[in-house]
Amino acid sequence: MEEIIQHLTPLLQEITGYIYPNEIELHWGILVVIYPYVTGLVAGAFILASLVKVFNMKELQPTYRTALLTALAFLIVAPLPLLAHIGHPEKSFEIFLTPNKSSAMAMFGFVYAWYLMAVLLLEIWFDYRKDLILWSSKESGIKKWIHKIISLFSLDLTDQAVRFDKKAVKIITIIGIPSAFLLHGYVGFIFGSVKANPWWSSVLMPIVFLFSAIVSGVALVLLIYMFVTPLRGKEIDMACLNKLASFLFYIMIIDFSLEALDFIHRIYESEESIKILSELVSGKLFVSLVVIQLLIGMIVPLAGIAAVKIFKVPDEIKKLTYFLSALLVQVGIFTTRWNVVVGGQLFSKSFRGLTTYKMTFFGLEGLLMSIALLALPFVILYVLFYFLPPWEEAREV
Repeated sequence: MEEIIQHLTPLLQEITGYIYPNEIELHWGILVVIYPYVTGLVAGAFILASLVKVFNMKELQPTYRTALLTALAFLIVAPLPLLAHIGHPEKSFEIFLTPNKSSAMAMFGFVYAWYLMAVLLLEIWFDYRKDLILWSSKESGIKKWIHKIISLFSLDLTDQAVRFDKKAVKIITIIGIPSAFLLHGYVGFIFGSVKANPWWSSVLMPIVFLFSAIVSGVALVLLIYMFVTPLRGKEIDMACLNKLASFLFYIMIIDFSLEALDFIHRIYESEESIKILSELVSGKLFVSLVVIQLLIGMIVPLAGIAAVKIFKVPDEIKKLTYFLSALLVQVGIFTTRWNVVVGGQLFSKSFRGLTTYKMTFFGLEGLLMSIALLALPFVILYVLFYFLPPWEEAREV
């Protein structure tokens, strides 16, 4: 009993107004914040890759394979936060053994499997097949056998086979675009369909989630491209970088407009929850929502990119501005997920009180585990880059 009292004492000190006893501690914490953030990066990176194959944006060609491998690395990690959160990850296989069509959460397993197996892995395989055969023919040791296994021991390098690969990549990419929308849009659907929670219940929630996902994915690929290219001793393609920044800028404007529209709509409706939501925004979420998400994560990057687009500045200034803007965007989008997941649980169902969220350092729901889950995709991406180099010169074998 004393341990429970010691645990609840810091929470009780932060409570304002009237809160039911079962609302003191939040059910969804940092791991559930990480989950939509990571899936958003997957969807955004794939949408960026599709611009090359479907919409023929040649300027973005240097980032095509980087975007695909980035999507794969983060997709592998995407279910891990949820598996860690539920406490019994071995039970997750029951989703496939006993499908529940009425559960949006349960259907994620099928959406995830479809996107991983039928879309992303197939597109990467067809795009790399020719290179894998050529690499394995000139290599030795472990790399040779890994490339042979990944290529499924294919040896066909005829023009007909290569043309088929290119057609397959384009078809899969076209199928993958709505699949990417579904992968992350359904996350917003889950929150938006909770009618009992006025912070989540909005028809715009899936659309806002989707466009913020594209913003985060494009920003991440831009960061990776700018970080990795100098490490390899190569020059950054400014045409590619400018195009990435322009695309990021326009998507951010759309995302900002949708979030503003959602906010205006809530104010216009002025339901009985508007008072407690106003207290939430002006109090508990003021720093994370207004300062970090809106100002630092949205307005400052938009202003920075717009400034270097309007005024003639040296390329080095452009690079620094693009990099810092993309970095701030990542902070802003992660804070957006935090404000949705955690913010939606901070007010009482009675609309008369506010609680708080305390994150521990150790444990499954702790800061250390969260950092490990966010770092893991980059470790996987490093391995993917080693065995499947995405650079243009890697094709010159």
